[in-house]
Amino acid sequence: MTHNKKIFIKDIQDGQSVEDLFLIKEMSRAEARNGKPYLILTVTDRTGDLGGRLWDDADRWMNECQQGNYVLLKGSAQTYKGTLQLKVDSVNAVPNDEIDISLFLPSTTKNIPAMAEELISLAKSVDDPDLQELLLSIFKGDFFQSFQNAPAAKSMHHAYYGGLLEHTLAVTSLAGSVAAMYPVIDRSLLITGALLHDVGKVKEFSFDSYPFDYTDEGRLVGHLVLGAEMVQSHADNISGFPEELSYRLQHLILSHHGKHEFGSPVLPMMAEAFVLHFIDDMDAKLNYMGRLSEHVDESGYQWSEYQRNLERFLLLAGSKTLEHSTNTDIPPEDNRQQTLF
Repeated sequence: MTHNKKIFIKDIQDGQSVEDLFLIKEMSRAEARNGKPYLILTVTDRTGDLGGRLWDDADRWMNECQQGNYVLLKGSAQTYKGTLQLKVDSVNAVPNDEIDISLFLPSTTKNIPAMAEELISLAKSVDDPDLQELLLSIFKGDFFQSFQNAPAAKSMHHAYYGGLLEHTLAVTSLAGSVAAMYPVIDRSLLITGALLHDVGKVKEFSFDSYPFDYTDEGRLVGHLVLGAEMVQSHADNISGFPEELSYRLQHLILSHHGKHEFGSPVLPMMAEAFVLHFIDDMDAKLNYMGRLSEHVDESGYQWSEYQRNLERFLLLAGSKTLEHSTNTDIPPEDNRQQTLF
């Protein structure tokens, strides 16, 4: 049985009674001045986060409120010092297999089945028969379903349900445009490399429940090596697959981070490898900046906080500016969602 969700966090108003499903993002136990324990909660769904307090029988409810639990929560919304929060009366855990997790995890706004069809079409557009067979041998069955669900990162770019598929299609689309412009590019090799460059992330991340995290093999080996190993394993099962072609494809995967300090064991040494590195980096950074811009409510531009991963401040167009200048299918995020500003 799959439980239905009736209201999302972005729609909750001050004074509203709430009885619905949420995901526990954070939980901590605290004590009031009189020594009475209470729980500090952050609940989430795909539209944002909302803080809450559970004041009565805190110890009774702690097991129900563990991080990663899906719960049926009863309470009311109240504004305290200008911030909306929940006064929680009760929570009851709901089994994961009775939940549509796409309603709760940060998710792509794009249509996942349509993107999956597009990926297969791109795979079939590869002219080299060995590479096409390799692609179709990888993107099928349970693995392909996991690929469609996976995030592209734990906390950076495309760090949401369906993000890996979205990112892969963007990079592959860019690869096709570059290949059409420069005759020196082997289109079949570049398109295949773009489709497979992050395929190891399906093994690198654990994403069946919240929060996303690294698997043991993800931490110990990393998605570049895992992806290269996967390519070699499938190539070994294709009769007559050219050994040199397998090496070139693995080179694209292993070098696409561009530098040793960014995790690549080898540097790009082929035209296709340079292109893949540049377009992968571009899509990752633009997605990251786009997600930051969603939290800038004002029109015009606004400086971000210092972004340590990029080692700079960013001047970002506000969401209202983007609405006027582009036709975007990304809805504005609720301003109660945790912001990076």
